[in-house]
Amino acid sequence: MKLSKEFYNGFIIFLGIGLYFLVMEVLGLADLFYLRLFNVLFVFYGTNRMLKTNFEDGKTLLAPNAASALTTSLTGIFLSTIGLIIYSYSRGGDAYVGSLSKTFLFGGNPSVMTYSISLLFEGIVSAVIVTFMLLLYWESRYSSDKH
Repeated sequence: MKLSKEFYNGFIIFLGIGLYFLVMEVLGLADLFYLRLFNVLFVFYGTNRMLKTNFEDGKTLLAPNAASALTTSLTGIFLSTIGLIIYSYSRGGDAYVGSLSKTFLFGGNPSVMTYSISLLFEGIVSAVIVTFMLLLYWESRYSSDKH
């Protein structure tokens, strides 16, 4: 079974984000919320890789590239959210999320699902923004090909 390029690059995003957070946890830096913001770099990498492959293959139309890039980034976000849920439950569930939320965007005591769903929405927004930014970048690079 051959995996689609979108899923493959989305999986690369998932691996990058997952390994990044595990390294932060091992180094004791998981409580530094501003380091969590760098996960968007992995979304940029995987989505850019997808668009680069498309343009190298001669696929320069905006709509198919937009769909491909968005599929890639959303795949990475969904897999990362599922990974977060599994990891959170393996580390103690709501108690683990409670320790994370002290330094993040939440007040009170969010559950694993509340925390994960809110991060999913944040991830979807970042995926859309990254996709459009990269589409603008790649479209401007190949604008001379369209007459």
